[in-house]
Amino acid sequence: MIRIYVTHCSAKKDDSLKHTGKKVTPHELYTATPTQRFIDKCKRMGVAWAIFSDLYGIWFPDEKHQWYNKHPDRVSEEEFSYLVRDFEEKLSNYDEIYFYHNPGRFHPLYKRVLNEVRIKDKIYLFTHKSEIV
Repeated sequence: MIRIYVTHCSAKKDDSLKHTGKKVTPHELYTATPTQRFIDKCKRMGVAWAIFSDLYGIWFPDEKHQWYNKHPDRVSEEEFSYLVRDFEEKLSNYDEIYFYHNPGRFHPLYKRVLNEVRIKDKIYLFTHKSEIV
């Protein structure tokens, strides 16, 4: 069984990268404590992980992108379709997709994506980092 752990992006980013054009990994860009703790736990456990970005879609740890500001409320229907396709294409080879989230802060966009992807039967929602094994 091939498993990956995914969490959504955060608005809190390293603002020193803003307007620099510098491309960085998700670990370097996202500074929100829950996101950093998710990434650190995945690294410690040696498991596959990715960030679901409102702009870039599934963002693997070795990929580099520029700083961006894209709120999930501002995702158009065309962009939404891209996010669904990207999720399906990049994660279709995984048998299990564990999506880490805080139920109180889980944006409707992420719920909608997870409900509309064709591989939704592979997705398991979880809320505690202790479940990263």
